[in-house]
Amino acid sequence: MGLLSATIAALRTGLSKTRSTLAEPLAKLRGRTVDTQTIDELEHLLLSSDVGVTTTDAIISDLRDSVASGGLKGRDVIELLRERLVERLQGKNRTLAVSQQPPTVILIAGVNGVGKTTSVAKIGRALRDEGRSVLLAAADTFRAGAVSQLTTWAQRLEIDIVKGEQGADPAAVTFDAANAAIAREIDVLLIDTAGRLHTQESLMRQLKKMQTVIAKKIEGAPHEVLLVLDATQGQNTLVQARRFNDVIQVTGIFLAKLDGTARGGIVFAIEDEVGIPVKLIGIGERLEDVEPFDPETFVDALIDIGL
Repeated sequence: MGLLSATIAALRTGLSKTRSTLAEPLAKLRGRTVDTQTIDELEHLLLSSDVGVTTTDAIISDLRDSVASGGLKGRDVIELLRERLVERLQGKNRTLAVSQQPPTVILIAGVNGVGKTTSVAKIGRALRDEGRSVLLAAADTFRAGAVSQLTTWAQRLEIDIVKGEQGADPAAVTFDAANAAIAREIDVLLIDTAGRLHTQESLMRQLKKMQTVIAKKIEGAPHEVLLVLDATQGQNTLVQARRFNDVIQVTGIFLAKLDGTARGGIVFAIEDEVGIPVKLIGIGERLEDVEPFDPETFVDALIDIGL
Protein backbone atom coordinates (compact mmCIF):
# COMPACT_ATOMS: atom_id res chain seq x y z
CA MET A 1 0.00 0.00 0.00
CA GLY A 2 1.76 3.14 -1.20
CA LEU A 3 0.36 5.95 0.94
CA LEU A 4 2.09 8.81 -0.84
CA SER A 5 5.84 9.35 -0.74
CA ALA A 6 8.03 10.92 1.90
CA THR A 7 9.31 14.40 1.04
CA ILE A 8 12.39 15.95 2.66
CA ALA A 9 10.93 19.46 2.54
CA ALA A 10 7.77 18.47 4.41
CA LEU A 11 9.76 16.56 6.99
CA ARG A 12 12.19 19.41 7.58
CA THR A 13 9.25 21.67 8.31
CA GLY A 14 7.47 19.09 10.45
CA LEU A 15 10.60 18.24 12.44
CA SER A 16 11.62 21.87 13.00
CA LYS A 17 11.50 21.64 16.81
CA THR A 18 13.69 18.54 16.95
CA ARG A 19 16.04 20.00 14.36
CA SER A 20 16.50 23.08 16.54
CA THR A 21 17.88 20.89 19.33
CA LEU A 22 19.91 18.58 17.12
CA ALA A 23 20.68 19.91 13.63
CA GLU A 24 21.63 23.43 14.64
CA PRO A 25 24.16 22.38 17.30
CA LEU A 26 25.55 19.77 14.88
CA ALA A 27 26.10 22.46 12.27
CA LYS A 28 28.46 24.22 14.68
CA LEU A 29 30.69 21.15 14.70
CA ARG A 30 31.60 21.49 11.05
CA GLY A 31 35.23 22.43 10.57
CA ARG A 32 36.11 21.67 14.20
CA THR A 33 38.64 19.02 15.05
CA VAL A 34 36.77 16.40 17.00
CA ASP A 35 37.95 15.34 20.46
CA THR A 36 36.44 13.47 23.41
CA GLN A 37 34.66 16.62 24.60
CA THR A 38 32.95 16.90 21.23
CA ILE A 39 31.71 13.34 21.48
CA ASP A 40 30.41 14.05 24.99
CA GLU A 41 28.48 17.01 23.56
CA LEU A 42 27.08 14.82 20.81
CA GLU A 43 25.99 12.21 23.35
CA HIS A 44 24.07 14.89 25.25
CA LEU A 45 22.42 16.09 22.03
CA LEU A 46 21.19 12.60 21.17
CA LEU A 47 19.80 11.95 24.62
CA SER A 48 18.14 15.38 24.67
CA SER A 49 16.33 14.47 21.45
CA ASP A 50 15.01 11.26 23.08
CA VAL A 51 17.01 9.01 20.78
CA GLY A 52 17.24 6.64 23.73
CA VAL A 53 20.03 5.08 25.73
CA THR A 54 20.40 1.93 23.61
CA THR A 55 20.85 3.75 20.30
CA THR A 56 22.94 6.53 21.83
CA ASP A 57 25.34 4.15 23.58
CA ALA A 58 25.87 2.12 20.42
CA ILE A 59 26.53 5.15 18.24
CA ILE A 60 28.70 7.01 20.73
CA SER A 61 30.83 3.92 21.33
CA ASP A 62 31.41 3.65 17.59
CA LEU A 63 32.25 7.36 17.30
CA ARG A 64 34.70 7.22 20.19
CA ASP A 65 36.59 4.44 18.44
CA SER A 66 36.72 6.48 15.24
CA VAL A 67 37.88 9.63 17.06
CA ALA A 68 40.62 7.66 18.83
CA SER A 69 42.19 6.98 15.45
CA GLY A 70 42.56 10.75 15.03
CA GLY A 71 42.14 13.25 12.22
CA LEU A 72 38.37 13.49 12.14
CA LYS A 73 36.64 16.80 11.46
CA GLY A 74 33.14 17.70 12.55
CA ARG A 75 31.73 17.06 9.09
CA ASP A 76 33.17 13.53 9.18
CA VAL A 77 31.47 12.81 12.49
CA ILE A 78 28.14 14.18 11.26
CA GLU A 79 28.28 11.94 8.19
CA LEU A 80 29.22 8.96 10.34
CA LEU A 81 26.37 9.80 12.70
CA ARG A 82 23.96 9.89 9.76
CA GLU A 83 25.12 6.46 8.57
CA ARG A 84 24.75 4.92 12.02
CA LEU A 85 21.29 6.39 12.60
CA VAL A 86 20.03 5.07 9.26
CA GLU A 87 21.51 1.64 10.02
CA ARG A 88 19.54 1.49 13.29
CA LEU A 89 16.29 1.86 11.34
CA GLN A 90 16.94 -0.48 8.42
CA GLY A 91 15.69 -4.00 7.86
CA LYS A 92 12.03 -3.54 8.84
CA ASN A 93 8.90 -3.87 6.72
CA ARG A 94 7.25 -0.43 6.73
CA THR A 95 4.59 -0.96 4.09
CA LEU A 96 0.93 -1.22 5.06
CA ALA A 97 -0.47 -4.68 4.51
CA VAL A 98 -2.77 -5.39 1.58
CA SER A 99 -5.12 -8.36 1.61
CA GLN A 100 -5.16 -10.51 -1.53
CA GLN A 101 -8.95 -10.54 -1.22
CA PRO A 102 -10.53 -7.15 -0.33
CA PRO A 103 -11.34 -5.64 2.02
CA THR A 104 -8.04 -4.95 3.72
CA VAL A 105 -8.83 -4.30 7.38
CA ILE A 106 -6.76 -1.81 9.38
CA LEU A 107 -7.46 -1.66 13.11
CA ILE A 108 -6.29 1.55 14.77
CA ALA A 109 -5.70 1.75 18.53
CA GLY A 110 -4.24 4.19 21.03
CA VAL A 111 -4.85 5.97 24.32
CA ASN A 112 -7.01 9.06 24.69
CA GLY A 113 -5.51 12.31 23.48
CA VAL A 114 -2.90 10.98 21.05
CA GLY A 115 -4.79 12.18 17.97
CA LYS A 116 -6.06 8.74 17.00
CA THR A 117 -9.34 9.73 15.33
CA THR A 118 -7.63 12.48 13.33
CA SER A 119 -4.97 9.96 12.31
CA VAL A 120 -7.73 7.66 11.03
CA ALA A 121 -9.00 10.53 8.89
CA LYS A 122 -5.50 11.25 7.58
CA ILE A 123 -5.02 7.63 6.53
CA GLY A 124 -8.48 7.55 4.95
CA ARG A 125 -7.75 10.66 2.93
CA ALA A 126 -4.40 9.33 1.71
CA LEU A 127 -5.92 6.01 0.66
CA ARG A 128 -8.82 7.76 -1.04
CA ASP A 129 -6.39 9.97 -2.95
CA GLU A 130 -4.64 6.82 -4.17
CA GLY A 131 -7.93 5.77 -5.74
CA ARG A 132 -8.94 3.21 -3.13
CA SER A 133 -12.47 2.91 -1.79
CA VAL A 134 -12.54 3.38 1.99
CA LEU A 135 -15.07 2.64 4.72
CA LEU A 136 -14.72 4.01 8.26
CA ALA A 137 -15.98 2.14 11.32
CA ALA A 138 -16.67 4.40 14.31
CA ALA A 139 -16.09 1.80 17.02
CA ASP A 140 -14.96 4.34 19.62
CA THR A 141 -18.34 4.28 21.35
CA PHE A 142 -17.10 5.07 24.86
CA ARG A 143 -15.79 8.61 24.44
CA ALA A 144 -18.38 11.35 24.18
CA GLY A 145 -18.20 12.97 20.79
CA ALA A 146 -15.87 10.41 19.21
CA VAL A 147 -18.49 9.08 16.79
CA SER A 148 -19.54 12.62 15.94
CA GLN A 149 -15.93 13.64 15.30
CA LEU A 150 -15.28 10.76 12.91
CA THR A 151 -18.65 11.35 11.20
CA THR A 152 -17.63 14.95 10.52
CA TRP A 153 -14.35 13.78 8.99
CA ALA A 154 -16.18 11.21 6.87
CA GLN A 155 -18.52 13.87 5.52
CA ARG A 156 -15.65 16.21 4.66
CA LEU A 157 -13.77 13.43 2.92
CA GLU A 158 -16.90 12.01 1.27
CA ILE A 159 -16.10 8.59 2.72
CA ASP A 160 -18.80 6.20 3.96
CA ILE A 161 -19.01 5.41 7.67
CA VAL A 162 -20.62 2.73 9.83
CA LYS A 163 -21.38 3.80 13.40
CA GLY A 164 -23.30 2.95 16.53
CA GLU A 165 -24.77 4.98 19.36
CA GLN A 166 -22.58 6.13 22.25
CA GLY A 167 -22.16 3.21 24.62
CA ALA A 168 -22.92 0.57 21.99
CA ASP A 169 -20.87 -2.62 21.87
CA PRO A 170 -17.73 -1.79 19.81
CA ALA A 171 -17.51 -5.41 18.63
CA ALA A 172 -21.05 -5.16 17.23
CA VAL A 173 -20.13 -1.98 15.32
CA THR A 174 -17.04 -3.77 14.00
CA PHE A 175 -19.16 -6.72 12.86
CA ASP A 176 -21.64 -4.44 11.06
CA ALA A 177 -18.79 -2.56 9.39
CA ALA A 178 -17.24 -5.82 8.17
CA ASN A 179 -20.55 -6.86 6.62
CA ALA A 180 -20.91 -3.47 4.94
CA ALA A 181 -17.36 -3.55 3.59
CA ILE A 182 -17.95 -6.96 2.03
CA ALA A 183 -21.35 -6.04 0.60
CA ARG A 184 -20.07 -2.77 -0.91
CA GLU A 185 -16.82 -4.35 -2.19
CA ILE A 186 -14.72 -1.83 -0.29
CA ASP A 187 -10.93 -1.83 -0.70
CA VAL A 188 -10.00 -0.76 2.83
CA LEU A 189 -11.93 -0.84 6.11
CA LEU A 190 -10.48 1.50 8.78
CA ILE A 191 -11.65 0.75 12.31
CA ASP A 192 -11.37 3.53 14.88
CA THR A 193 -11.32 2.05 18.39
CA ALA A 194 -11.89 3.59 21.79
CA GLY A 195 -8.98 5.53 23.26
CA ARG A 196 -8.26 2.95 25.87
CA LEU A 197 -5.88 3.60 28.69
CA HIS A 198 -3.37 0.76 28.57
CA THR A 199 -3.91 0.22 32.31
CA GLN A 200 -7.63 -0.53 31.98
CA GLU A 201 -7.81 -4.31 31.70
CA SER A 202 -11.53 -4.55 30.86
CA LEU A 203 -11.21 -2.11 27.99
CA MET A 204 -8.14 -3.89 26.66
CA ARG A 205 -10.12 -7.12 26.65
CA GLN A 206 -12.83 -5.37 24.64
CA LEU A 207 -10.20 -4.40 22.09
CA LYS A 208 -9.11 -8.03 21.85
CA LYS A 209 -12.75 -9.04 21.37
CA MET A 210 -13.07 -6.66 18.41
CA GLN A 211 -9.98 -8.22 16.87
CA THR A 212 -11.49 -11.68 17.29
CA VAL A 213 -14.84 -10.66 15.77
CA ILE A 214 -13.28 -9.18 12.64
CA ALA A 215 -11.03 -12.23 12.20
CA LYS A 216 -14.08 -14.52 12.11
CA LYS A 217 -15.79 -12.39 9.49
CA ILE A 218 -12.88 -11.59 7.15
CA GLU A 219 -10.05 -14.03 6.55
CA GLY A 220 -6.72 -12.82 7.87
CA ALA A 221 -8.22 -9.68 9.40
CA PRO A 222 -7.15 -7.38 10.81
CA HIS A 223 -4.40 -7.30 8.22
CA GLU A 224 -2.76 -4.31 9.89
CA VAL A 225 -2.92 -3.21 13.54
CA LEU A 226 -1.65 0.34 13.86
CA LEU A 227 -0.96 1.90 17.24
CA VAL A 228 -1.10 5.69 17.31
CA LEU A 229 1.47 7.20 19.68
CA ASP A 230 1.93 10.85 20.59
CA ALA A 231 5.57 11.85 20.00
CA THR A 232 5.26 14.66 22.57
CA GLN A 233 4.82 12.05 25.32
CA GLY A 234 8.41 10.89 24.94
CA GLN A 235 9.44 7.78 26.85
CA ASN A 236 5.85 7.14 27.99
CA THR A 237 5.13 5.94 24.45
CA LEU A 238 7.32 2.90 25.13
CA VAL A 239 5.07 1.80 28.00
CA GLN A 240 1.98 2.17 25.82
CA ALA A 241 3.53 0.29 22.92
CA ARG A 242 4.57 -2.67 25.07
CA ARG A 243 1.16 -2.98 26.73
CA PHE A 244 -0.87 -2.76 23.54
CA ASN A 245 1.46 -5.15 21.77
CA ASP A 246 0.97 -7.72 24.54
CA VAL A 247 -2.79 -7.67 23.89
CA ILE A 248 -3.33 -7.11 20.16
CA GLN A 249 0.03 -7.79 18.47
CA VAL A 250 0.67 -4.39 16.94
CA THR A 251 2.11 -4.51 13.40
CA GLY A 252 3.05 -0.86 13.01
CA ILE A 253 3.24 2.54 14.68
CA PHE A 254 1.64 5.79 13.55
CA LEU A 255 3.77 8.36 15.37
CA ALA A 256 1.62 11.48 15.60
CA LYS A 257 2.46 15.07 16.58
CA LEU A 258 6.12 14.94 15.61
CA ASP A 259 5.80 18.60 14.72
CA GLY A 260 4.95 19.40 18.34
CA THR A 261 8.06 18.03 20.02
CA ALA A 262 11.79 18.69 20.20
CA ARG A 263 12.28 14.98 20.96
CA GLY A 264 11.65 13.40 17.56
CA GLY A 265 14.46 10.97 18.25
CA ILE A 266 11.86 8.86 20.10
CA VAL A 267 11.54 6.96 16.81
CA PHE A 268 14.84 5.22 17.57
CA ALA A 269 13.87 4.38 21.14
CA ILE A 270 10.57 2.86 20.01
CA GLU A 271 12.20 0.65 17.41
CA ASP A 272 15.18 -0.36 19.54
CA GLU A 273 13.31 -1.08 22.74
CA VAL A 274 9.92 -2.28 21.51
CA GLY A 275 10.78 -3.65 18.07
CA ILE A 276 7.64 -2.43 16.28
CA PRO A 277 8.30 -0.58 13.00
CA VAL A 278 7.18 3.02 12.66
CA LYS A 279 5.15 3.03 9.43
CA LEU A 280 3.52 6.46 9.37
CA ILE A 281 4.30 9.82 10.95
CA GLY A 282 2.13 12.85 11.55
CA ILE A 283 3.93 16.15 11.00
CA GLY A 284 1.14 18.73 11.24
CA GLU A 285 -2.52 19.37 11.91
CA ARG A 286 -3.73 19.32 8.31
CA LEU A 287 -5.16 16.12 6.83
CA GLU A 288 -2.34 16.01 4.29
CA ASP A 289 0.30 16.16 7.04
CA VAL A 290 0.98 12.42 7.11
CA GLU A 291 4.06 10.76 5.66
CA PRO A 292 5.19 7.17 5.21
CA PHE A 293 8.23 6.63 7.40
CA ASP A 294 11.40 6.36 5.35
CA PRO A 295 14.61 6.02 7.43
CA GLU A 296 16.99 7.88 5.11
CA THR A 297 14.62 10.77 4.45
CA PHE A 298 13.80 11.01 8.15
CA VAL A 299 17.43 11.06 9.28
CA ASP A 300 18.41 13.59 6.61
CA ALA A 301 15.59 15.88 7.77
CA LEU A 302 16.44 15.29 11.42
CA ILE A 303 20.11 16.22 11.35
CA ASP A 304 20.04 18.36 8.17
CA ILE A 305 23.15 16.86 6.61
CA GLY A 306 23.16 19.66 4.03
CA LEU A 307 23.91 22.38 6.55
